[in-house]
Amino acid sequence: MKIYTRKGDDGTTGLWYGGRRPKSDLRIDAYGTVDEAGSALGVARSLCDDTAMGVEVAREILSIQRDLFVAGAELAAAPEAADRLDDGVSRVTDEMTAELEPAIDRYMDRVELPPKFVITGGTQLSGQLDLARAILRRAERRVAALGEAGELASPAVLAYLNRAADLVYAIARFTDVANPALFEGRAGAES
Repeated sequence: MKIYTRKGDDGTTGLWYGGRRPKSDLRIDAYGTVDEAGSALGVARSLCDDTAMGVEVAREILSIQRDLFVAGAELAAAPEAADRLDDGVSRVTDEMTAELEPAIDRYMDRVELPPKFVITGGTQLSGQLDLARAILRRAERRVAALGEAGELASPAVLAYLNRAADLVYAIARFTDVANPALFEGRAGAES
């Protein structure tokens, strides 16, 4: 199977269930940024070790990555095909967002945030998670722009991205706290 079709050589890309859009289109930018966030999370997952903390974090990251495929599928679908999407498979649901909240609380209950802004990069893992969070925030902005243009079938995907970014932030802070030995002797490593 060849992975190239040459159809995109003209600067357009196909939508799921039909239609083509310029690669600079808001919709393409939105789901491309969701894909970028998933890739950044993949790098973070590859940095997890086989300790209990590493396994827990890797599982959480993988769950978010799977949900991002759902968000990407929804955003990649032609708007007129929204009724053809399946909840939790190709359409984000409110329940998916709600499921993130207990996880956020679980991580935040185990960390004490400093009374100032957090400087990223306390560890390689937390730094990569913070990069993924920033990309998720950009995806959120892109999806918000799509909504403002009247191109969003449901606000559920926007809420999901907002909460997913919160969860990635919480996991990053947890990985900072869970690796205190990594801070020893590092100037400016205070989060």
